[in-house]
Amino acid sequence: MIPLLCCKRVSVPDRVMTDPLQLPLRDIHMPPAISWWPPAAGWWGLACLLLSFILLSCWWIRRRQLLKLSAVNLAKQELLRIREQYSTHQDQQWLLRELSVLLRRLSISEYPRLQSASLTGDEWLQFLDKPMQGSPFKTGVGKVLLDAPYRPQVEFQEIGPLFALCEDWIDAVKKNQTVVVQ
Repeated sequence: MIPLLCCKRVSVPDRVMTDPLQLPLRDIHMPPAISWWPPAAGWWGLACLLLSFILLSCWWIRRRQLLKLSAVNLAKQELLRIREQYSTHQDQQWLLRELSVLLRRLSISEYPRLQSASLTGDEWLQFLDKPMQGSPFKTGVGKVLLDAPYRPQVEFQEIGPLFALCEDWIDAVKKNQTVVVQ
């Protein structure tokens, strides 16, 4: 038999406690707090999406504004062309038809199609009066636009005020505010 040398028992007094200050223990250390920088990959992705959305929104709004401005500028150029052609041939029925078409095109370009495209008669004149002060289309010079294109003979002597009214309406659409008609 082999004697067991390693299993020798050492007696320790039961009630003897060691002083805790003399023990080789260290204080509990917490891990460092999670820093905010650098952010996790998900936050980088969210920042990229947000930046893309903001840039795309700015581009879309700017593009929309440029299209609106260009529609109004094209309408003004078209009004000048109509005035020049009218001065050469003096056809009042053609003039009234062209002015009506021009106003309709601009209203469809600037306002929602469902709001302006299907309007006819007095509703159309009321729509034209919305950006203007008073009701120059429904009760004034602009009333001739309602039925003159369908008459065989038009007797309308005040072409100048009608051109001025159409130009004022185009300006009111451009500014999106009420214009005083003189």
